[in-house]
Amino acid sequence: MPAVTRTATFWIAVITALVSIVTGLGSLGVQAPLSLGFVPARVSGLAFPFSAVPVFLTPLTATLVHGGTLHLGFNLLMLVWCGLAVERVLGRGALVFLYVIGAYASMAAQWASDPAGTGPVIGASGAISALIGAYALSFGRPKLVSKNMRLNRWLHIAWLAVAWAILQVMVGWSAGQQGMLLATPAHIGGFVAGLLLQRPLLLWRYRRA
Repeated sequence: MPAVTRTATFWIAVITALVSIVTGLGSLGVQAPLSLGFVPARVSGLAFPFSAVPVFLTPLTATLVHGGTLHLGFNLLMLVWCGLAVERVLGRGALVFLYVIGAYASMAAQWASDPAGTGPVIGASGAISALIGAYALSFGRPKLVSKNMRLNRWLHIAWLAVAWAILQVMVGWSAGQQGMLLATPAHIGGFVAGLLLQRPLLLWRYRRA
């Protein structure tokens, strides 16, 4: 069995692809976003007609539903590219933990931006943003702006968070001009979660070793 098939990243990608393809077929493609997607209004206790799964699970089920081949393909590319690299650094269990926490953090940010929103948020990009944040810290190096390495690291984290937020706002605005809606707050929330969890997960792995 190839080494890549033994990674958590591979199986997350396979499950995501299979479920996304199945839910995109026929009438399921219309109902899946409403039934399995994350709807802020449901978290706020507002009435919503579709409730296939408990609301607390929708940050996870939303990662398994995509809006088309391009949406799914791009997310899988980023998942495999960053996920395999992060998994080598942090380990299999940490990768799964980071992905799950990223899913919840991203949807928490989306809810905070519009608690009464009724549009379903779908796709794995929020959870994948957490992996991108961990990837950026794992393979980037903070600039030596001071003699305090801890301060340098936090400045590096702040810079990455600001740069990512600006990028996501610009991309979201550009997409909006073309009639597309992106979950910009979710992308930012997931990325920040990845930035904050990378070092604790790295230390946890090597302390266990």
